[in-house]
Amino acid sequence: MKIKYLSLILFGVSILTGVAQAASSGRQEMNRFIDSLMAGMTLEEKVGQTNLLTWDGSLQTGATKSKGVSEKIARGVVGGLFNVGSLEERIDIQRYALCSSRLGIPLLFGQDVIHGHRTIFPIPLGLACSWDMELVERTARAAADEASSEGIDWVFSPMVDIVRDPRWGRVAESSGEDPYLGSCIAAAMVKGYQRGDLTRPDAVMACVKHFGLYGAGEGGRDYDAVDMSLNRMYQVYLPPYRAAVDAGVGSVMTSFNDINGVPATANKWLLTDLLRTQWGFDGLVVSDYTSVGELSNHGLGNLRQVAARALAAGLDMDMVSEGVYKHLKECVESGAITMQDIDRACRRVLEAKYRLGLFADPFVRLRERAADRKQAACLALEAARKSAVLLKNDGVLPLKKNAKVALVGPFADSKYDLFGTWVLAGNSNEVITVKDGIARYTRDLYYTPGAIVTDNPDLARVIRYDIQGYGDPEQLLSEALAAARDADVVVAVMGETSGMSGESASMTDIGLQKTQRRLLEALVEVGKEVVLVLVNGRPMTLEWEDQNCNAILEAWAPGVQGGNAIADILFGAYNPSGKLAISFPVNVGQIPIYYSTKPTGRPYVPYGKYTAGYIDCLNEPLYPFGYGLNYSPVEYSDIRVDRYAGAGCLSVRATLTNKGNLQTTETVQLYIGDPVASISRPKKELKSFKKIGLEPGESKDIEFSVTENDLKFYNERLEYGWEPGDFVFEIGPDSKNTISVRFKIEKFGDAN
Repeated sequence: MKIKYLSLILFGVSILTGVAQAASSGRQEMNRFIDSLMAGMTLEEKVGQTNLLTWDGSLQTGATKSKGVSEKIARGVVGGLFNVGSLEERIDIQRYALCSSRLGIPLLFGQDVIHGHRTIFPIPLGLACSWDMELVERTARAAADEASSEGIDWVFSPMVDIVRDPRWGRVAESSGEDPYLGSCIAAAMVKGYQRGDLTRPDAVMACVKHFGLYGAGEGGRDYDAVDMSLNRMYQVYLPPYRAAVDAGVGSVMTSFNDINGVPATANKWLLTDLLRTQWGFDGLVVSDYTSVGELSNHGLGNLRQVAARALAAGLDMDMVSEGVYKHLKECVESGAITMQDIDRACRRVLEAKYRLGLFADPFVRLRERAADRKQAACLALEAARKSAVLLKNDGVLPLKKNAKVALVGPFADSKYDLFGTWVLAGNSNEVITVKDGIARYTRDLYYTPGAIVTDNPDLARVIRYDIQGYGDPEQLLSEALAAARDADVVVAVMGETSGMSGESASMTDIGLQKTQRRLLEALVEVGKEVVLVLVNGRPMTLEWEDQNCNAILEAWAPGVQGGNAIADILFGAYNPSGKLAISFPVNVGQIPIYYSTKPTGRPYVPYGKYTAGYIDCLNEPLYPFGYGLNYSPVEYSDIRVDRYAGAGCLSVRATLTNKGNLQTTETVQLYIGDPVASISRPKKELKSFKKIGLEPGESKDIEFSVTENDLKFYNERLEYGWEPGDFVFEIGPDSKNTISVRFKIEKFGDAN
């Protein structure tokens, strides 16, 4: 037996050795190729590889666009383009680059592919509420399939910024408030996009963003300052970026904010010391849209000065600003940048192209290939179903088929707003509206919008909403009330337009707009049961709605199959399973709000004086992190630390019982608290979760294996480790409603 095991070990070692040798050989081959190429490049051509430009006349995400791109391509001073309109354009541009430039270096084509390309999936915050990593990976893979079939090599996704302030519009693009869940999603998306082999024609290079801490802007304002301790950075905000790097992400995008007073795009500690040296990242670092030029607005100098500083800090590619290129001679002659800086940045761009297979075949993603749109549509339905979160249900749901439904609200028959933010290539004509979806379940359906989205003229101007274009408000309300009086149930579809969340969409009022609230109050007064369906991109303040509506379904911006998914849940064809990836505040005065708070010297007592709380509101959120109802309640019981499952592994168990009469899927969550440590620790932290299926009446024992890594944290010296002592293990359906057990651990391997 020993000989057999030894043979297996030697066989495994030989495989690993072979993989390492192959990787080393591949790296050496790439280095030889790039060394040879760079030896023949002029200084201008090297710097040109750091230029990432928009195609003339393309869509933009900033106020500036590139000019004279064709002429620059011919001179070999463009490394890549983004926002090119079509496959045909990309083919023509690549041919032009290969034939007109001196060295014929292929261009890199990028695009913002945030939650699908042609097939639009739920917004990332919604998808995070599925807590389904296999699903997340499949949506990224489908997006890569569609994007690559149109000649896109590089997607500016995933965004993994931790967000604890829902006033920030870009919360819609995030995975929410928790570093563990966010890290799992970051890794899954990278794997889905890159597919383990960037040379595949159906793979794209992922770009993790925004590095770093972008989700912690002051006041929830986009592009604003960030100020936090190193301990919080390492413990909470940095882990998802690190998870993407560990998953092999090919590129990293810098953020607009400052870190320790230095903007990220020129922050050497961030881009070199942390990312390269500590984490071992060897891919491409690109700026965000004009963030190099914007360094001047931060007070760091003129364009020549800030561009040189960014390149020296570790930036490889400049999106749109062209700072070094425009001031190349001055930068080099003044010594602001060195040839070593230029060669390093040029090499990393060329390495990205090499890894993508562009030197072997510049048209690897530019040959006509049909993506599987039918399969993607099925995946979009699955994703929209699993992303929706049932926030309240007093028994009205599920609805009976052929119920007499009054369908009201400005989003009940909207197509584009079901897309949500960041959709560049989706076709709104493919969207299934809520009206379309519900019509499959009842023939007795009356629809009227009932209200306009907003009557705030300033907001309407920003989101390009025509207040006057939707009819008389009083007439709309009258029609909605008449429909409600004649119905069995009212389904009100309300929330936010696609322009009310996303980039540059920070808001101080995150409740329903007055026009929508007025309609909802009037509908409740009719006396019929009211089901509120939310189409939105952020957590909203819903205290009144929770108190007065019979049911609330958070559908987010659910994507192309949103209407079908919502209807399937409302009528019971699908038992909702989504769990919140972010807490919902009672009101904006509680923000920032999140579950993993620290204890204080004066512990919180509801409405207590001289304690860490409010005197006019509870500290708790309206809906906590991890929360979500279904149609078949699950009971948690008998939590125990039974045994060590083996050396270095602890077993934590609980029993779950389906108390309802429907099959259900439950996301079981494990939280760990470290009540006595060398520094003040959060009361609890998510450390694992499992999705399980339960038949009606079925009970299951659920086991979590806990290792030393689950207990580790960064101390005041940023040393990463764990400390022996008592730990509190909690298992539950969300971060608040848990069962717990306290257990002392002196060392792993012995039970105490």
